Amino acid sequence: MRFTVTLLATIIVGFCAIWGAFVLWYQAPGGQALKIIGIVLWVGFTLALLMALWQGRTVLALVAFAVAFGALLIWWQRIAPSNDRIWADDVAQMTTGTVDGTHVTLHNVRNFEWRSNTDYTQQWETRDYDIDHLNSVDMITSYWAGPAIAHVLISFGFDDGAHVVFSVEIRREKHQSFSEIGGFFKEFELSILAADERDVIRVRTNVRGEDDYLYRIHMPVQDVRALFLSYIGQANSLVKQPRFYNTITVNCTTLVYHMMQHIVGYLPMDYRLLLSGYIPEYVYRVGGLDNRFSLAELRARGHITERAKKADRSESFSADIRQGIPAVSDLPGADR
Repeated sequence: MRFTVTLLATIIVGFCAIWGAFVLWYQAPGGQALKIIGIVLWVGFTLALLMALWQGRTVLALVAFAVAFGALLIWWQRIAPSNDRIWADDVAQMTTGTVDGTHVTLHNVRNFEWRSNTDYTQQWETRDYDIDHLNSVDMITSYWAGPAIAHVLISFGFDDGAHVVFSVEIRREKHQSFSEIGGFFKEFELSILAADERDVIRVRTNVRGEDDYLYRIHMPVQDVRALFLSYIGQANSLVKQPRFYNTITVNCTTLVYHMMQHIVGYLPMDYRLLLSGYIPEYVYRVGGLDNRFSLAELRARGHITERAKKADRSESFSADIRQGIPAVSDLPGADR
């Protein structure tokens, strides 16, 4: 019994110590050298307590670790998100929107001219929309790290051919780059960014070498408009109350899932909500894609990477990348 209890205590202390080491690496003040020193001291402290634990000084070891870990938790809880940092250029502004009846004004719509990942012309625009003319929504998945991981973009289309894309982004500081692990440890704030479709797709396919797929979503037009307004509400709320991005709980798929659940009611939980690269399978399963075709055929028709590269800076970029993708208005019983 004593051995079992000691082993269980060792596992718990070890797990908490590993978590604490990551917290110190991503959140401890100072440069890399100071972070390393902090982690070395933390690991040394933990190992000393584990030795005491196995030498029979159980109460002393557990109480000492509990005090130290409790202090770490208090410090961790006091780390607050902020909108006041020196941000990377592509997320330097925050999209906001005002709604007056059916008229919507979006502020800080990104429309960069990308030449490379580090060479670009910045442009932030104010754009006006009439939601009575909003009649379609598409999902774009952009892959950069294998089939399980993708960034999910939602593109709203208007009857004049205009499109605006909403993207749930990490808000990086100038010196930061994306880290899946850092996303668990308050490394990044959350941003909802509206962007010109040519900007936000082209930078991924033509500049960063990502692989993109576009799926037309089968959704009643009133739900499309409700989702559009929900994005605006979420974006506005982040200006007033910043939030941290989280790799699992607050990301480009889970945030959309919660908005859609609020609009349409119950949606089943599924592992594909966490493995964002498989989100098209989930949307197909719940009836959100064109069921006249198999998912494999929709994926093949919606593979837009080469079309985006060919369209490049074309003024008809949005129409060009949709060539060959059947409109959901062709579905029997569709209301758009």
